[in-house]
Amino acid sequence: MYDQDSGRSKQVECELPDDACRRVLKRLRGLDEGEFAWVRLAGPSEDELVELAEELGLHPLAVEDALHGRQRPKRERFGDILAVALKTLRYVEEESAVETGDIMIFVGPRSVLTVSHGPIDPCAEAARRLDTAPDMLRHGPRAVLHAVLDVAVDAYSDAARRVRATLNRLEDEVFSTTRVDHTENIYSLKREVREFRDAVQPLVPVVQGLLSGDPGEKDHHAEIAPYIRDVADHLHRADIEVRTLDELLDSVLGAQQARVGTWQNDDMRRISAWAAIFAVPTMVAGVYGMNFEHMPELGWTYGYPLAVLLMALAAGALYRAFRRNGWL
Repeated sequence: MYDQDSGRSKQVECELPDDACRRVLKRLRGLDEGEFAWVRLAGPSEDELVELAEELGLHPLAVEDALHGRQRPKRERFGDILAVALKTLRYVEEESAVETGDIMIFVGPRSVLTVSHGPIDPCAEAARRLDTAPDMLRHGPRAVLHAVLDVAVDAYSDAARRVRATLNRLEDEVFSTTRVDHTENIYSLKREVREFRDAVQPLVPVVQGLLSGDPGEKDHHAEIAPYIRDVADHLHRADIEVRTLDELLDSVLGAQQARVGTWQNDDMRRISAWAAIFAVPTMVAGVYGMNFEHMPELGWTYGYPLAVLLMALAAGALYRAFRRNGWL
């Protein structure tokens, strides 16, 4: 629980099975004036969530969204409750993979409920930031909304920086002298960037909507707007970076395909050059292998060495010509 006037937080750790859930509900009902509560759930069961939802006045549709997760970033209002859904993510460099999670934030007049799914939960870091900046608590429950958004967007920026580093290494490998096909790696990274983009891009209008507010949002405080605007600015930069990464991957993929085509052309030129080199000796040997009765060279003492010499000279001349032209 948090005291808006003093800026102090009173943490209550509960696991939420059995009687712990009732203790949380009791504390919610016993809030003093100027206090608000933040309840954090990670992968809750239906019974746990429904019991809390009844106390907080959540709409059944909001409970359904929070229970199942995997929601597209969005902002909805259910009476006095503002519901915000967003994706959490991090980039694992060892696997070149983007791990994603989901979090639903329900902001009421005197309470905040966050429901997270997946391996990434920004709430712990958001709580730490609020503890180190008690002045933010004077903005009430929306301070929690800002803190969670801020942590999630910072994670976007960090993930974009790590993806950029991976892309730079992949780009260097594509343009190196080694003949390694990186098409599969490029496609894999592009798929991860698309998942990244699906998390960031839909969140942009959601945060912009928090700035403009809805006519029915009576709890929208102008004092918190500069902080939300700062988050919106960071999110906008992350969105631009992700779009840029997606476009760069298209360019790198095109470059890789062009290099593969060049390698294939080089191989075909080498094959054609060697075929031409062996074609001349084959032709000479074919002429002498026809076994005609009246062939002047057949009775000549130096006919065989001359034929071999002719084949060697012709093949050597072609080999030198192809080397000079870069075919071999």
